[in-house]
Amino acid sequence: MTVRLTPEQLAARKRRNLALGLSLAGFMALVFIATFLRLQHNLQQSAAAPAPAPVAEAPAQP
Repeated sequence: MTVRLTPEQLAARKRRNLALGLSLAGFMALVFIATFLRLQHNLQQSAAAPAPAPVAEAPAQP
């Protein structure tokens, strides 16, 4: 048994698929931009931070 879709149903399916694809691409772009901006912020923070003080080594225990 094969279901035949009407031209209106095929057009509606195509519009839904296009909307879903554009939504997915938009979400991917949003995640990429957020990640990129966080990386930039972290790089600026680490460049502005003072160098850590040297840590003295503990004496060896016998």
